[in-house]
Amino acid sequence: MTSVQVEQHGNTPGEGTQGDGGEGYHRTLGARQIQMIAIGGAIGTGLFLGAGKAISKAGPSLILAYAIAGLVIFFIMRALGELLMYRPVSGSFSDYAREFLGPFWGYVTGWTYWLFWVVTGITEVTAAAQYMSYWTHDSFPQWAYALIFTVILYGANLISVKLFGELEFWFSMVKVTAIVGMILICAGILTIGFSDAAETASVANLWNDGGFFPKGIGGTLMTLQIVMFAFLAVELVGVTAGESKDPEKTLPKAINTVPWRIAVFYVGALIMILSVVPWTHFQPGVSPFVAAFERMGLGIGAAIVNFVVLTAALSSCNSGMYSTGRMLRDLALNGQGPKVFTRLTKSGTPLIGTTFSASLMLVGVWINYVAPGKAFDYVVSFATISGMWAWIMILVCQIRYRAKADRGELPGSKFKAPGAPYTSWFALAFIGMVIVMMGADKDARVSLYCAPLWGVILGVAYLVMKNRDPRGAAFTKAS
Repeated sequence: MTSVQVEQHGNTPGEGTQGDGGEGYHRTLGARQIQMIAIGGAIGTGLFLGAGKAISKAGPSLILAYAIAGLVIFFIMRALGELLMYRPVSGSFSDYAREFLGPFWGYVTGWTYWLFWVVTGITEVTAAAQYMSYWTHDSFPQWAYALIFTVILYGANLISVKLFGELEFWFSMVKVTAIVGMILICAGILTIGFSDAAETASVANLWNDGGFFPKGIGGTLMTLQIVMFAFLAVELVGVTAGESKDPEKTLPKAINTVPWRIAVFYVGALIMILSVVPWTHFQPGVSPFVAAFERMGLGIGAAIVNFVVLTAALSSCNSGMYSTGRMLRDLALNGQGPKVFTRLTKSGTPLIGTTFSASLMLVGVWINYVAPGKAFDYVVSFATISGMWAWIMILVCQIRYRAKADRGELPGSKFKAPGAPYTSWFALAFIGMVIVMMGADKDARVSLYCAPLWGVILGVAYLVMKNRDPRGAAFTKAS
């Protein structure tokens, strides 16, 4: 039997930055792990698989889309960094929304981010099971792989946060090695001229086939939703704030690496791949990495990419296991969720919250097994809009915080976002444009239909809880 403890939610600004977390968590995530969690959050299946569809829609101009979106992501992360240095808490986005916008917005943000990771965990663990069929050729049931992966990751998250950090470190290492390897191979082809792709490899491929914007500016804009989806989870580093050994040093350093991570892993990788392989050779549903390896005559490339994508899927599910338990605990500590979710094991992990979330992930695997139809796809599509909600809350809270700090009502952050609040307003406008683009795309429009429904569910639940305890601190003031 696992012994548990219940901690009181008594963090004050700047409190709990050393030793054990001020919320009862153990600060065991070191700089090496935080760096890789930050890197891993920016590299996922959106790049390894989704980029194929985006290339076919926009051509080489996708490089520019990733560069601009990457700049926006940097603004978002610096806004988050400013808030984290003001008050590093594991509840992160929902805690800041509760403080600067009110209890209802903290409630909506916490539950929405929790749902985002549950849905993402469902899709990723199912995807990981599908990737295994590459080697087993359906000789082993897909549902069994999904069950095995879920149980392993669930167990790893319960043992200790340090083990979670180690898993993320090595998952991220595999992804980074794969991308760096691809860049070096492409560079070798362009300079030395080896492999079957040497005859047609040229930087001129970036503008030869229809120009840099072969599908026009409109085609580039329509890929923004795919591009932003690829960056979802980059904000996960904020959830680790309550368990970082030295948040004042590790978190700013991790956030400041965002520009070069995006420049190398997205912009750099795409420049090299599209220089070696003309954009017209890429198709939706086919990994650009696989297509590039095949063009080079490297048959082993498909197996390598399949392993990397499997790693990316498991990494995402592992992150989901980690974050869902913390978000549920933050909600419970503030009276906006069942109190049972406040319990921690001796190793400082939220046992019941993680177990509840993992159970829902298993239900999702079961649904995918018995009814793998459009209904499941519609649920999955909600991940994009729910993930961007966290970004919106980060930016709005940072704007509110900076205004209060400038007036002397709150202590200033040691890690101010450059150009704020103007950069934060720009990022909000950009996200708004992406949402408009989603509405114009019939494949992504369903996400916008799901969002109001989820909002109604949350609103009704909030009113029910408030009517039961109208004078409760969770509903009458921000924490």
